[in-house]
Amino acid sequence: MDKIRVNGVGIEVRRVPGPDGGRRAPIVFLHEGLGSVAMWRDWPAQVCAVAGRPGIVYSRRGYGASDPVPDVRGTGRLGPDYMHREAFEVLPALLAALEVEAPVLLGHSDGGTIALLYASRFPVTACVVMAPHVIVEDCSVSSIEAARGAFEANGLRERLQRYHADVDGAFWQWNDIWLSSAFRDFDIRTECRGIAAPLLAIQGEDDPYGTLRQIHEIEPRGRYAKQVLARCGHSPHRDQPERTTRAVADFLAGLP
Repeated sequence: MDKIRVNGVGIEVRRVPGPDGGRRAPIVFLHEGLGSVAMWRDWPAQVCAVAGRPGIVYSRRGYGASDPVPDVRGTGRLGPDYMHREAFEVLPALLAALEVEAPVLLGHSDGGTIALLYASRFPVTACVVMAPHVIVEDCSVSSIEAARGAFEANGLRERLQRYHADVDGAFWQWNDIWLSSAFRDFDIRTECRGIAAPLLAIQGEDDPYGTLRQIHEIEPRGRYAKQVLARCGHSPHRDQPERTTRAVADFLAGLP
């Protein structure tokens, strides 16, 4: 495990070696709104082994072992453009520090949104997104309101604490912005039309955080494949790990 300085911030990074010695474009894993390096568990290593690629897993600022965000409910509060800033400012600087060009991006939930935004502006070998957010739906807000209640009274804080050095900062920076009135107009469908790289979107039929509109309303310029998984919620890699891993590996087969 490494910690790399990016724009003056310490970012937790874990490298996954590839079976080919790293000659193919690495898979960069972008976690969900409450995720971290540790929360991916061993799934990145499984995907990299099957896909025959190295991988890079990192925790965004305020998550995992990355540097915390000071005063996350005050001066450090995120704005409605926080995923744009991650995609257009932080991720390019991180990849430059890692000397990675044209990666495969694999993002889940918020990480999927960040992957889409990055791919709309910068070169990628491919983009794979699981349960991304391209618009804010009522069910998204309802589920995030329920998460607030679970964090405050039903044990979610304790369950998350093992994955984050600053569990309160990790939770509130995500929850506060998603439940703000300013975020209800979040919409990246226009940006998605600029994606020219091969794109795969995976979503569960039973996702409480978004309907299938989230993947059906992505209209990229390049090759686009969609996979809807039955008996699957918001986390395809946890609910249907074998099918998700195979879908990713098959999609990436033949790419550099």
